[in-house]
This record gives sequence, structure tokens and C-alpha cells, in this order.
Amino acid sequence: MSERLADVADPANWTCPAPLRDQGVVVMGHGGGGALSAELVEQIFTPAYGNATLAGLADSAVLELGGARLAFSTDSYVVRPLFFPGGCLGDLAVNGTVNDLAMSGARPAYLSAAFVLEEGVELTVVERIARSMGVAAEAARVTIATGDTKVVESGHGDGVYVTTAGVGLVPDGVDIRPQRARPGDAVLVSGPIGLHGVAVMSVREGLEFGVEVTSDTAPLADLVAAMLAVTPDVHVLRDPTRGGLGASLNEIARASGTGVRLQERAIPVPDAVANACGFLGLDPLYVANEGRLVAFVPPSEAEEVLAAMRAHPQGSGATRIGECVAEHPGMVVVATGLGGTRVVDLPLGEQLPRIC
Repeated sequence: MSERLADVADPANWTCPAPLRDQGVVVMGHGGGGALSAELVEQIFTPAYGNATLAGLADSAVLELGGARLAFSTDSYVVRPLFFPGGCLGDLAVNGTVNDLAMSGARPAYLSAAFVLEEGVELTVVERIARSMGVAAEAARVTIATGDTKVVESGHGDGVYVTTAGVGLVPDGVDIRPQRARPGDAVLVSGPIGLHGVAVMSVREGLEFGVEVTSDTAPLADLVAAMLAVTPDVHVLRDPTRGGLGASLNEIARASGTGVRLQERAIPVPDAVANACGFLGLDPLYVANEGRLVAFVPPSEAEEVLAAMRAHPQGSGATRIGECVAEHPGMVVVATGLGGTRVVDLPLGEQLPRIC
């Protein structure tokens, strides 16, 4: 066993990633996409900005402006390390914002990019990140139209942080939001889960799992367009990033007041992800993704939508993993391979911080 693996395996070096909820200061769990993140937003930001548009708390806000329906989103990217198998901070920033817009059914059009640079970071690193953003924007067919740059003193940052915002057009007749989940809806996922989180962790912690795990970071707008071409009545879309599939499904169940029942054997967990999670005691349902979506669609449309997803490169591994139910509203459960049932709760913090 390597020295690094020995450190990870030694319980004396472990720390609890789920801090107590009565903290008077910000803790890492507040950025994890789980219960602490929700409490931060609901108790501090929503009251401060309170308005009906913000109250939806979706990946992007849908706005009426000049007779058009616009989706508008913003996000910050603080991934560590800056470069990982399958991607880097730059393409992650573009794809993440493009995907937030796409989860409202929008066709992304324009992005902004603001850089916070730490004094001492190599300019070749900044250039590499900027070029990756340009390549990703071209692949997603969006324009980075404006931006900003700030520099902070050495020791007051972590190399490079990027904040992006984006706008896109929402087609007529499309109404995609978590409140629209209905009992009977089929729950579809576009491909294998957990790849991004494990890819970042493997580089950060110097771990090897027999094969290189590559991030799934990718733009999903074209996949969404293919799904909407089958039916504009897709009820819910969500890209399960921080907090993974488990957190996203809990958010949808609570917003809609319905339950979700999954089939454990139908959830596509790659062997490398399962092995890594088994070694580290993690649950793949809570590991981050950056190129996957989960969809709630009417049962009558499910097979046709699934076929359209599988015909697209970003949905070739799409599968049906469960259904929306009237029972246990606001709760997600999994039917296990042994015939039992377990609850998938909203995580308190995050198993793997700083993954996006």
C-alpha cells in the first residue's frame, strides 16, 4: 500500500464531512448541494432577495422579456485540481452553465466569464483554461460575449476561480420545472453516474482504481432538444451535479410533493465508480456528475423519449431507473436487489467537496 493510500485508510486521518447544523460560521458542507446548502439559501439569500422569480429555486430562472421567454443562470467554479481526467476548470465552467440553461428546455446562446486569479499563478495555466473555455463554447454553440478579471494577493485564492452567467431562449409550449413531476412519470437518466466526482477525487488524492476514470463533463443542450422534439411535455429536467443523483431527486420530490421509487439494479453505476465508492465508503448516488441529466416524463412518452436519448451521443447509455409515485410524498426510496427498500435522503453536506 502506498504512503498516500495508507494515510487515507488510517482512521486517525479521517474527518467528518457532515458538520453540525447549528454552526454560526460557513462550513464546507454549505457548498455541497445538500441540506446545508438548502438551508443557507432558504434562511439567508431567499429572504434577502425575496421575489417570486427566485422562489422557484431552479437551475435557471425563466423570464419574460420583450415578448421572449429567456432562461438565465449563473454559477461559480472552484474545482480543485484545475485539471483532471476528461476536462478542466475551463470546459467545466462552460458546460455547467450551458446545462443549467438546458434544464429549463432553453437553447443556450450567450455566456459571460469572470476570472478571479491568485497572484503567482502561471500565465500558461490561465491561458490553458481560457482556451479550453473557447473550445467548449464552440462545441456547445454559445458565445462568450463579456467578462471580467480580478487578481487577489498570493494566499487569498486557489489559483483560478471562474464565474459564468448565461442566457438562452425557451421554446413556446415548454414548461420544465421540478414542481411539474406527477405520479406515474417515468424517471430516466442519460447515462452512467458518478464519473466526474471519482475522476476529480482520483487526481486530488492520488488514488488509483485499476483504470483511469474520466469525467463526463459535456454540454447537454442538444440532447434536451432531441428529447423535446419527441414531446414538449417533458415535466422535469435536472443535471445532478453537487450532491449527485440522490440530492437532485430529493429536491424534485420535495418541490413537487410526490415520491420517487427507484430500482437499484437499473441505476447505471460503472464498475470503476462502484469500486472506488466501495473502497472509500461512499454512495454513488451522491457522487457528482457534470454531463448527465435526470428526466421526469409522462409514462406514455417514456419509451419514445428514451429512444431519442439513446440515439444521441450524450444519451447513448440512457435508461429508465424508476417512477414518480403518490406514496411517501417528498421522499426517495430504492428497491434493492435483495428485495428490501431503503430511503435515499437529502445529504447534509457533500462527500467530495470542490468538485465543480
